[in-house]
Amino acid sequence: MTHTYQNRGVCSRSTTVTLSENGIIQEVSVVGGCNGNLKGICQLLQGMPATEAIRRMEGTTCGPRATSCPDQIAKALKAALQEEGL
Repeated sequence: MTHTYQNRGVCSRSTTVTLSENGIIQEVSVVGGCNGNLKGICQLLQGMPATEAIRRMEGTTCGPRATSCPDQIAKALKAALQEEGL
């Protein structure tokens, strides 16, 4: 299933995640933000369990911000898992 999350507190505007039925990340895309870095992160996440990606990225900050694009991806993954009941 594919889910879109509206990012908050960062340069990127939204994160779209596609998960398999067992919570494996099939695809992640981010609109806005640091294009090259986010493309690389999204490619690295493919095939990873969403729970592992959340564990690794949740709480990451960017400069003085209390969040970051990776933290927002973690939030998007958490929301997708919750919507899917996983």
